[in-house]
Amino acid sequence: MDSLIISGGRRLEGVLTAAGAKNAALPILAATLLTPERCVLKRVPVLRDISTMLTLLSSLGADTALAEGDAVEVQAESVENLTAPYDLVKTMRASILVLGPLLARYGKAEVSFPGGCSIGSRPVDLHIRALEAMGASVTVKGGYIVAEAPMGLSGVDFTFDTVTVGGTENAVMAATLARGRTILRNVAREPEIVDLVQFLRAMGANIEGEGTDTLTLTGVDALRGTSWRVMPDRIEAGTYLVAAVATRGKVKIEGIAPQLLGVVRDKLEEAGAAITEGEDWIALDMQGQRPKAVDIVTEPYPGFPTDMQAQFTAMNAVAEGSCCVTETVFENRLMQAHEMKRMGAEILIDGDSAHITGQAALQGAPVMASDLRASASLVIAALVASGETRIDRIYHIDRGYENIEGNLQCLGADIRRIST
Repeated sequence: MDSLIISGGRRLEGVLTAAGAKNAALPILAATLLTPERCVLKRVPVLRDISTMLTLLSSLGADTALAEGDAVEVQAESVENLTAPYDLVKTMRASILVLGPLLARYGKAEVSFPGGCSIGSRPVDLHIRALEAMGASVTVKGGYIVAEAPMGLSGVDFTFDTVTVGGTENAVMAATLARGRTILRNVAREPEIVDLVQFLRAMGANIEGEGTDTLTLTGVDALRGTSWRVMPDRIEAGTYLVAAVATRGKVKIEGIAPQLLGVVRDKLEEAGAAITEGEDWIALDMQGQRPKAVDIVTEPYPGFPTDMQAQFTAMNAVAEGSCCVTETVFENRLMQAHEMKRMGAEILIDGDSAHITGQAALQGAPVMASDLRASASLVIAALVASGETRIDRIYHIDRGYENIEGNLQCLGADIRRIST
């Protein structure tokens, strides 16, 4: 099992290029099941979750291949197996996203209940309700979601009870081939959903309203293959920018539009970063100064993203002043605070909030990652800690960060991977 060994105390300085967004690539890969024609996806990150999704698509009968550079080719012409097995689905929650495409194109799908990070309850009932509203019959048998629509799906006017990213993605993919008009209300508005909708439109789908809380679709008989470049990863970029702020450094991220960072950019500036930016790059400079503590409340987009909460918690642990970080999306996503406290962080957990008093420095210690973003936060804490930190169970971080140790080495960090 791999671990990361980090000797902290170095300022991060340098330039990185943003990778493709995992949270956009995964639903887009699932959407290739909607057509028998070949799809070519570019800027696909090299991650464990991507490998799992490609393995899942192959197990269903799709032809998948790595192409030149960062491209992936998928052709779902010969899909015969309509079951997504537990052994694959248990390792990655995004596996649930094959449910809508399989049901829409083939009239049946069996998908094991998904796994992934242990960050709290993420029920799939909203996915199921949307598909049932389109005419699907859904039952649960032996830990599998069994959905059937032998006569195809029909358009519907459906309102999600709460905002759900995965539920929105499953419903919009299913609705592309449904008969008639579908209106999906109270949908998630994340940039990754915009990227999915635009990919589906390139396949021939009739969709309007991306970026708003209402999507309107008119079903088509068939979708075609296409070529698509996955959007850059705003969470990965944000993670490296927060690491630079925590270490009092100076970093530039190329290949990403600054507006994708949204409120994260504003919070970085509030923490004391001097930010400059262009059409497809963003840079910050802490000018050697310690960051200022910033309050955080996670919310659905365009609010502060839950996927950046842990990283800001780590930054706040060494910031000037006190603050409160409140997690409103997942109930267990403050668990990384317990490992940070082993490093000397002063964090008091009160329900869904973490009250943080910044310390001048943290101390290296052996810690254990509990989920993807918690892993990144422990890396940031280690970068600012005195002495050596060992982070175990880093398979979590490999699910969402491509070559994190190599990128941080390029920025001057003392970090290495070991296998035990």
